[in-house]
Amino acid sequence: MLRNREFRQFAILFSLIATAAVTLGFAINTEAGILATSSAAAFGTAFFVFTKARYNSISQISNQIDLVLHNADHLYIGESDEGELSILQSEITKMTLRIREQNDALKKEKEHLADSLADIAHQLRTPLTSVNLILSLLENNPDENDRKALIREIEELFVQMDWLLTSLLKLSRLDAGIVVFQSGQIDVSSLIGAALRPFLISMELHNIDMQIDAPKGMLIQGDSGWLSEAIQNILKNCMESAGENGRIEIVCGDNPLFTEIAIHDSGAGFEIEDLPCLFDRFYRGKNSYATGYGIGLALCKMIITRQGGTITAKNHPQGGAIFSIRFPK
Repeated sequence: MLRNREFRQFAILFSLIATAAVTLGFAINTEAGILATSSAAAFGTAFFVFTKARYNSISQISNQIDLVLHNADHLYIGESDEGELSILQSEITKMTLRIREQNDALKKEKEHLADSLADIAHQLRTPLTSVNLILSLLENNPDENDRKALIREIEELFVQMDWLLTSLLKLSRLDAGIVVFQSGQIDVSSLIGAALRPFLISMELHNIDMQIDAPKGMLIQGDSGWLSEAIQNILKNCMESAGENGRIEIVCGDNPLFTEIAIHDSGAGFEIEDLPCLFDRFYRGKNSYATGYGIGLALCKMIITRQGGTITAKNHPQGGAIFSIRFPK
């Protein structure tokens, strides 16, 4: 205890007061001196005992904290009847639990990052392997038409890689909080038209029937550029699912609570076990024939939820998949 400055200061002050009281007591008479000496001794002993117990409790807490700092898995601080120490114990316990939760979250984040990097490497390696194979075929193939077809395949693979890298860059920017969404009134009909524009030729080539029910004047609040990006990812998924001669229907609705954009395709729908994981990053479905990189829907959900909206996906009762985007009013 003597290493604590406040205790040393109190001991010096108490000694001076006790000495003065004893001296004054003996100056009066012997009985007064004995009483002053006994009182000073009793008070000093009681104070010493209680202070030592308090410092022992604080030392125990300090030792336990030191164990936690050295990665001990268990923190135990005995219950204390004293108010201040009880509050200190409670606060330290809460702090320790919070630190452990954050530490566990960081470990999971690190594991997720490692898995994500492995997935990215794998998904980049696949088209690169195909490109190398096609290049070897191109080198040994003298037929001009075959060579043109192989070159077109290489171009498509590079387009896929460019889309993958662009999407990963967007995801990383959103994760880092760099993106600042612009908030403004957006006409839903114009938003859908802008999202559809890049797919018009592809829809015509694959004979995909597009039905749109989006009344004029229906408004939502958000960033039109990023929301268009989100809807494009859904449309891309629906086009792949609908296939040749397929059908996609977009229906927009409005009520006092929210504005909804529902996108329904005529494809095979989702497997039941895939439904809970559709918007998970790099999830490609349980089936071995699942296409895509598992990035588009994850990016889509992040864009929509960061702007206050919600997105869900399920199988339509009449067949196919239906995506529902809602923005509260």
